[in-house]
Amino acid sequence: MAAAGALAPALRCSLGRHRALSRAAGRRGRWPFLAEGASLRPCSTRAALDGINKAVVDRIIRVDHAGEYGANRIYAGQMAVLGRSAAGPLIQQMWNQEKDHLRKFNELMIAYRVRPTVLLPFWNVAGFILGAGSSLLGKKGAMACTVAVEESISDHYNNQIRTLMEEDPEKYKELMQIIKQCRDDELEHHDIGLEHDAERFVFSCFCSLCAQK
Repeated sequence: MAAAGALAPALRCSLGRHRALSRAAGRRGRWPFLAEGASLRPCSTRAALDGINKAVVDRIIRVDHAGEYGANRIYAGQMAVLGRSAAGPLIQQMWNQEKDHLRKFNELMIAYRVRPTVLLPFWNVAGFILGAGSSLLGKKGAMACTVAVEESISDHYNNQIRTLMEEDPEKYKELMQIIKQCRDDELEHHDIGLEHDAERFVFSCFCSLCAQK
């Protein structure tokens, strides 16, 4: 309980509410909108930057990259504590998806020439501490952390989809598809956490700060 008390002041507590959103139909592999063998990078750098709202895209990609980076560090912390337990394979499965997300956003950072948040060193440490600290409370603590973090990230993704729809749904079609796929994966993790004894000591996400840094 002391670990939770040390973490709580730094991160807003909220109980994740269960959302049921439909999963994408007819998926083809992890990223169904990409042709077989194609790179995630949507097009050449020059084409990717042509006619876009650079400020909006920069903010979205920077926040998402930071969120996925932080999520990776949280799962790394959970695996450091629970990796050899019965919960280890389940945590590893979710972590593998987060690694895939981070690779995609690393590519988008290059394609759209977006600089990373200056807070990455902080998220590196804070994410690991959050993951390890919640896991010291056992499987329930780790899953409660997963529920809250994944819900917060999913909320960010939904807000970004709405923003891009308002900007130009056709122009940002591929970026929105990437975000939707990531959102669906995060909601899946959220539901897994609820199904595996997530309790009321939960921890919130940190992504919104990154947009300002």
